[in-house]
Amino acid sequence: CLDESELTYADGTPVKNDFSRIMATCFNGASNIAQFGGMACLDDTGLSEIEKLMDYYLGNAKRLRDTMVSLGFTVHGGQDAPYIWVEFPGRKSWDVFSEILEKTQIVTIPGAGFGPGGEGFLRLSAFAPREACEEACERMRKFYGS
Repeated sequence: CLDESELTYADGTPVKNDFSRIMATCFNGASNIAQFGGMACLDDTGLSEIEKLMDYYLGNAKRLRDTMVSLGFTVHGGQDAPYIWVEFPGRKSWDVFSEILEKTQIVTIPGAGFGPGGEGFLRLSAFAPREACEEACERMRKFYGS
């Protein structure tokens, strides 16, 4: 029944009295499968696989970083994280994004999307297959003339 102030059971007991109990029973943390997956990441095999993935993507980041540095750009990141920030002083990041997309078919991330401090930067991501990163580096070298 619903009276003027709250939802109640037929005997008049407020449903809100059971809310915490029901929520704690139904939503009491991560599912077993998620917990087992998390634990598998921490055993020797899981840690080894994580290390391989990190090395792979940091290898991509190194390629992207080295390419942009060789082209004369000021670059940040790409050594301990799979993201490379490339400076384009005096240029709007969306304009640089559009130019690179149109001329090279490489998708970058305009820095302005990360707030005002990102204006004048592009972010490159190393989360791609190795061949795609190598192709992007080659296209950047052709576009920027090295």
